[in-house]
Amino acid sequence: MSSTIKAYIIAFLAVFVAVVHMTTSKRRRTGNVPYPPGPEPLPIVGNVVGINTKAPWLTYTEWAAKYGDIVYSRLLNIEIVTINSQKVAKELLEHRSHNYSDRPLVSINDLYGMGNLTAVIGYGNVWRAHRRYLHQAFRPVAAATHRPNQIRKARDLVFSLLNQAEQEDSGRIQRKLQMFAASTIMSIVYGYEVQHEEDEMFKVVEQASVDIAVTVTPESAALLVSFPFLKSIPSWLPGASFKRSAHRVRNNIFDMIDLPFKWVQDQLAQGTAAPCMVTDALRDGEANESALEAIKGAFATAFVAGAETSSSTLLIFFLAMILHPEAQKKAQAELDRVVGRGRLPEFDDRAALPYVDAVFRETLRWRPVIPLGLAHAASEDDVYEGYLIPKGATVMANAWAMSRDPTTYPKPSQFLPERFLTPAGVLTADTVDFAFGFGRRVCVGRYLADASVWSAMVHLLAMFDITRPEGVGEFEPRWTTGLGSHPEPFPCRITPRFGFEGAERLLDAVRSPV
Repeated sequence: MSSTIKAYIIAFLAVFVAVVHMTTSKRRRTGNVPYPPGPEPLPIVGNVVGINTKAPWLTYTEWAAKYGDIVYSRLLNIEIVTINSQKVAKELLEHRSHNYSDRPLVSINDLYGMGNLTAVIGYGNVWRAHRRYLHQAFRPVAAATHRPNQIRKARDLVFSLLNQAEQEDSGRIQRKLQMFAASTIMSIVYGYEVQHEEDEMFKVVEQASVDIAVTVTPESAALLVSFPFLKSIPSWLPGASFKRSAHRVRNNIFDMIDLPFKWVQDQLAQGTAAPCMVTDALRDGEANESALEAIKGAFATAFVAGAETSSSTLLIFFLAMILHPEAQKKAQAELDRVVGRGRLPEFDDRAALPYVDAVFRETLRWRPVIPLGLAHAASEDDVYEGYLIPKGATVMANAWAMSRDPTTYPKPSQFLPERFLTPAGVLTADTVDFAFGFGRRVCVGRYLADASVWSAMVHLLAMFDITRPEGVGEFEPRWTTGLGSHPEPFPCRITPRFGFEGAERLLDAVRSPV
């Protein structure tokens, strides 16, 4: 939002916000129950000035070090409670899930076209209808049936990357990872096969993913929630550029929701639909309008969430292998010992590859893709450890702080897969669950995502050496900001471990054409 509109708001509505805040504060202090500790808010604006708006998780984690596992702050009149430990997150978001399963900021969802996306729908009957379809499709037994497809897509990925070998930037590699993630989830959800990077369906989800990542953060939405009348001002008004961008974002998200679903409906009408999650849901579900909307929104959510988080995780993996070549060498040695060089990995090999799995877990922990998770909301006032969590508060599980907890993860800034292995080389019980959320809002597609990312990762390790280009020394990675975070382009070179001809022969022996 422009500085003009911010100045307009502060100049003309300061009194309104102050009155609202004083009224709210008085009500909250009834019974002498204090808020959790936190930084002292400024009049009117609260803690806006003190937050790193590009990477707010860093600020919240700094506050955690000073104030503890649960921290209270305020952005304008939005109350925020940040949970900074897995223990507190489980006690509140899981053991008291009835009170923490709602979503905040629902008032802006329609403005940006997100009103039918499961991830941001408020807790209630509509959300339950969405969740039923997703639970049925993504439960562990059902997710396991997609493993042959995930292996096929992983092999397509490494085959396509052979053409990028020896290049010295991650930009083109990132496009391949995005295409892998999107094409995998699209084939599973919609039965649609992405053929190339200019595929219209692929481009639609890519653009919508960017829009959502920028839009749904509490920091960027605070003004619109605090001043809901802004949603009604004309887009031509000076300083109202957010209204014009909202129109564009809304259209992009509508396309992401509608186009793949309509494609499946057309395929069903023609009798050519491939087996997929949406066809199963349409055949098994009711045919009324509300059921169709639930199916459409639920699987669009699975599509965009799965594509974005999987590709970002794999890009982080590439960076980790460059910065920590010793971990790459250990994983490749384990692969050579267990799988050999005469075939490619299969899911049946996973139990015998504990170090590879440790690399996978450490990738999730080292740089959480969604550092603050997706925010919850308190449905009613609650008291925890003598502190008030007020009704309506935005409650965030700070995955970044959890990943940096030195009592759980010594030397947290380092990439150490060994932290997930016992001295005997057996995987520990820690599966980095905090990366997938908590309670009733936990990521329903986590089992499918786990398998997709693992299958890609193990094939990349088997087929390529991932290194710095020659002559490139130490470098400091830069990171994108917004709801999610992944590396910006960085120096990267991939080299076939068996040479180009050996790699092609190995892939040709197992690769199924798309």
